[in-house]
Amino acid sequence: MSASSRTATLEVVDDGRTLVISSAGATTTRLPALWLRDNVPDDRDPGNGQKLTNITDLPSDPRITAIETSTASSISLTFSPDNMTATFAIDNLIATSARDEAGPRTWSRRDFEQGPPKACWERLSAEPAHLTTWLAGIRDHGFAVLTNLPDKQGMVLEVAERFGFVRETNYGRLFDVRAEVNPVNLAYTGMALSVHTDNPYRDPVPGIQLLHCLRNDSAGGETVLVDGFNAAEHLRLRDKSAFDILSRTWVRFTYRSGNTELTARRPMINVDDHGRVIEVRFNNRSLAPLDIAMADAPAFYDAYRRFAECLFDPDAALSFKLEPGELFAVDNRRVLHGRTAFSSAGQRHLQGCYVDMDGLLSRLAVLERDQA
Repeated sequence: MSASSRTATLEVVDDGRTLVISSAGATTTRLPALWLRDNVPDDRDPGNGQKLTNITDLPSDPRITAIETSTASSISLTFSPDNMTATFAIDNLIATSARDEAGPRTWSRRDFEQGPPKACWERLSAEPAHLTTWLAGIRDHGFAVLTNLPDKQGMVLEVAERFGFVRETNYGRLFDVRAEVNPVNLAYTGMALSVHTDNPYRDPVPGIQLLHCLRNDSAGGETVLVDGFNAAEHLRLRDKSAFDILSRTWVRFTYRSGNTELTARRPMINVDDHGRVIEVRFNNRSLAPLDIAMADAPAFYDAYRRFAECLFDPDAALSFKLEPGELFAVDNRRVLHGRTAFSSAGQRHLQGCYVDMDGLLSRLAVLERDQA
């Protein structure tokens, strides 16, 4: 059985168990009949897209018994044994099987020699397209900067609520980053902080961190950002065995205070089923004593050092001094942040919060859909 449309030729093979789509550009898509029967468009709620059937509602070995072109861009398939007919958009079937193997475009300091890209708070508040561009920067590069914010405490929460949902932790819904007499975290001192991801001792880690500068007239205190995905790919190129060790070895991160005890075990480099880097957890202050086989410890420490060298490479780091009224947001699963030391003369006061990544991606998807 076969059919054709303006852009593709379709053929049923394997005794009705497979649909083969050959499209322009010599692209061939093979879709099992069971997959097609499980993804009948009419079996989803038209409002929210959720499925209305369970796997046990489907025939265990459906076959395609008839195929015909419905329109120039769609086909109708009939399945046995239930004699069910469904219509599919051909482009959707082709797109479903396509894989984006490349992953996100990584960056280093040279990609932002003119400084970090910035958006304006007034425009972000008034123009959906401006908000879309800003959020896309966080999605695509792992960070973005916002300017012209009011000098108002709690303003960081207003920014967060433009696109997501604030995640409250033991540090509070809102936290202040400044030197304190009895700090519960080294971030609340004037010490330099090497680049790191926040809260690796949580599962899951907070997706996005926002930091709003209220005052920064101390000497020092420059913000430092590094693309962890870029560093991980450099490590993979330079020393594949070190990359593999860090992506398969689970290590423990911990944090404790008077009323908090947090721990999580994860690899420093997490990859997906295609080998793409999807998360980096790196925080020397929170790494617990290794609980791996001691025979494996020397190789791990060597890999850990090699990765740190990639992360601490000056050519990788983007540095800038955050001015009052500016805010930066980082994808905490990807971009490491740190700061240079600052003096006790003058003040450096930032306010921050965490936002889960799914809220940002949802808001951005709706904005892009509405502006298409």
